Amino acid sequence: MAKPEVNDLLNAGVHFGHLTRKWNPNMAPYIYMERNGIHIINLYKTAAKIEETNEALKKIAASGRKILFVATKKQAKDIVAEKAKAVNMPYITERWPGGMLTNFVTIRKAVKKMGSIDRMKKDGTFETLSKKERLQVDRLRAKLEKNLGSITDMTRLPGALFIVDTTREHIAVKEAQKLKIPIFAMVDTNSDPRDVDFVIPSNDDASKSIDKILGLVTGALAEGLKERQSEKEGTAANDAKEMEAAAKKAEVADAAVEAAPEAETKASVKEAAPEAPAKSPKEEKKD
Repeated sequence: MAKPEVNDLLNAGVHFGHLTRKWNPNMAPYIYMERNGIHIINLYKTAAKIEETNEALKKIAASGRKILFVATKKQAKDIVAEKAKAVNMPYITERWPGGMLTNFVTIRKAVKKMGSIDRMKKDGTFETLSKKERLQVDRLRAKLEKNLGSITDMTRLPGALFIVDTTREHIAVKEAQKLKIPIFAMVDTNSDPRDVDFVIPSNDDASKSIDKILGLVTGALAEGLKERQSEKEGTAANDAKEMEAAAKKAEVADAAVEAAPEAETKASVKEAAPEAPAKSPKEEKKD
């Protein structure tokens, strides 16, 4: 797992916080100094927190659970979509749908609606609709794709959330807290770190900073997924060996069963054969 270098974080502008008048006092432990009215984040603490975050995310990925990425701000949307797709993780980059987690069953129904529309188009049912109805269905499909298309593979609640800017995504934070889903987040100097389980103190406004942090995080996820894959392959190999050993045992047992009747037949013949009568003393003398 690649370790975050402080110089790389510095070059990406991860250390720039918000104006001092906009700060959240709970971020004080992560602030290094003030310069020109802007708070500077302590990158040594950021690097340590990234390592801690990556270790936890790697374990979640290795367990087979999904991590839902959330970022609806303009400068983060494309980066998050690209990075999440690279590791096959779900993401929300449009408006956060209310009840996304707390009312997950309804959200899944909306996702299934997309599948039913696709089936209509394949089996020809779509063509039987009027022009107006087809237009309405197409619009509905496009709207669902835009808002929920990125979570079609998320069939159950995610194992964790990764959020860029917890202040902006406060609804997602509240829903995750209610369901006790772990929250990982890039937290700037204007946000409250107490709402987050794994804090990465960093600039959550600059695209270079977001790209750098997301690159490190998804790298850890990729390693976790790779470990899971190798474990699966190892398990499959062990199962194959066990099946082979069981087959050999079965062959030996079958051979023993086949040999058993022959032995029983010989024994029965031996038992059935009459024994020669013992000779009397007179017969012995004649001999």
